[in-house]
Amino acid sequence: MPNSHSSTVTYSPAYTIVPTYECFNRCTYCNFRTAPGQSPWMTLAAAESILIQLQNQKVCEILMLSGELHPHSPQRQQWFQRIYDLCELALAMGFLPHTNAGILTFAEMQKLKNVNVSMGLMLEQLTPALLQTVHRHAPSKLPEIRLQQLAWAGELQIPFTTGLLLGIGETKDDCWETLAAISDLHQRYHHIQEVILQPHSPGNQQTFDAAAFDPHQLPEVIAKARQILPPDITIQIPPNLVQDDQWLLACIEAGARDLGGISPKDEVNPDYPHIQEQTLREILQPAGWELVARLPIYPQFDSWLTGNLGDGVRRWKNAMLLV
Repeated sequence: MPNSHSSTVTYSPAYTIVPTYECFNRCTYCNFRTAPGQSPWMTLAAAESILIQLQNQKVCEILMLSGELHPHSPQRQQWFQRIYDLCELALAMGFLPHTNAGILTFAEMQKLKNVNVSMGLMLEQLTPALLQTVHRHAPSKLPEIRLQQLAWAGELQIPFTTGLLLGIGETKDDCWETLAAISDLHQRYHHIQEVILQPHSPGNQQTFDAAAFDPHQLPEVIAKARQILPPDITIQIPPNLVQDDQWLLACIEAGARDLGGISPKDEVNPDYPHIQEQTLREILQPAGWELVARLPIYPQFDSWLTGNLGDGVRRWKNAMLLV
C-alpha cells in the first residue's frame, strides 16, 4: 500500500492529431508510418472540425505526432509550417499543444516553442548496434542526432519528454547507459519532465520479428531507472501496453507515476487500445492510488512560458482546480 506522500498517479486528458503518417525512416518495429506520398496531410479545416468537437470533452493536451520528412526534402518547409499552423490553431482554440515530430533543427524548435507548452522526442536506445538492425533504414535514429535534440531543448528552455523503447535488441546495460545520458543532460539544463519506458508490443504493420517485451521485467527496469534518474523526472508507462492489472500496479509500486496521454486511439501502437480513465481508476483505487489529471507541462516549468502559452496553462489550472 502506498504512503500518503506518493499515492498520486497522473495522466493527461489528450487527443492525438497526426499532420502526416509519411516518414522517411523505416524502423522495422514501426506500426505508424506510411511511405512518402501514400497518405494525405491533415488540413487546418479538418483539424478545426476535430477540435470543435473536443472543446466540451475535457481534453487538455493536443499531441501533434508526425512522421518525419527528410531534412532536405523540397516539402520540408511546407511540412514544418503545417505543424506550426496546427499547433497555433489548437492553442487559439483553448488547447495546450505538445509536439513530437522527430528530428528538428534548432531554428525549427525555437519557432515551435512559441506554440507548444512542451515537446518530446524518444531517444529509444543509444546503442549504435541497432543501426545495423531495426534502425538500418532510419537515418534520423543516429544516437548523436537525438542527443543533440535533447540538448537543444535544454538550451531553448523547452519542457521535454523523452524515453526508451524496450525490447528492440538492446541489452540491459544499453538501457542504463541511455538513462544515464538523459540524467546527465537534465542535470545540465533541468528540462526533462518525464521519461517514458515503452515496451515493444508487436503490431500488424511491423516487419520486426520479435516477441513483445516481457511486462514482468518492467518493474525491475522502472526501479533501476528511478535510481539513475534525478527525482524531479517523472517515469511514465503506457498502461495499454501492460495489460495485466497486477503488473500495472507493480510498475507503479516500482516507481512509475504517470500513465501518459489517454486518448481515443494510440497512434503509435494502434493494435493496443488505450485504457480509459474510469477503468484505470477502478484498477488503481483499490490499491490505494489516486488517478489525477495533469497538464502536458509539469508545474515546475510554468515560469518558462509567456504570453498565450502562460495564459492557456493558467486557464486550464483553474478549470481543473490544479494549483
